Amino acid sequence: MVNIIALIPARSSSKGIPNKNIMSFKGKPLLAHSINYAKKCKFVSDIIVTTDSKEYCAIANAFGARTPFLRPNELSGDEVQDFPVVEHALKFLENEKNNEIDFIALLRPTSPLRPKNLIEKAYDLIEDNKLGTSVRTVVPSKEHPFRQFKVKNGIMVSYSQEVKESYNIPRQKLPNAFFQSGDLEFIRRSTILEGSISGNYIIPLFLNQEELFDIDLPKDLKF
Repeated sequence: MVNIIALIPARSSSKGIPNKNIMSFKGKPLLAHSINYAKKCKFVSDIIVTTDSKEYCAIANAFGARTPFLRPNELSGDEVQDFPVVEHALKFLENEKNNEIDFIALLRPTSPLRPKNLIEKAYDLIEDNKLGTSVRTVVPSKEHPFRQFKVKNGIMVSYSQEVKESYNIPRQKLPNAFFQSGDLEFIRRSTILEGSISGNYIIPLFLNQEELFDIDLPKDLKF
């Protein structure tokens, strides 16, 4: 049987909203929504919250997740990327139970209103494509990358170098572009062991723009 771990990253420090991951949303702490979402997936073998806070551990446990470790200090800062956090969890859990994990389903607490069955859909996609290293939820970009600029030596330069004056292309002729949402990243074990949480063959799981709800700032929570 496939061994899928739902991993919910929830460090205690947050700049946009203090203690964002346990803020009340629809009557529950924010991270509880991701725990409850994982509970509904029959493929999920274990639900783990990786945090640096004993308070967060207690809240996660109350809603049915496990917190078998506290995240080390070196994995708790603002600039820590996702890979070392996921790698740490994978190695700890495999050592804990002496059992190989097949996939990590990364569920960020900041996306509490996920569409149904994303984990199941991601599993089906990657099982149908053995070359796939991971699956990510994406939505059509509101702001097209061809319309983006950087300023270099006081001059505006297009971010895209593949097309001359890409910023002047009519909107109707712009190629499709997508933005990753925080709803789900579904990652093969081998991808993590090779030093990445994406790999070089990322399979898209398409969502509609209307399905994108990401909470990062107080105005997002209010909305």
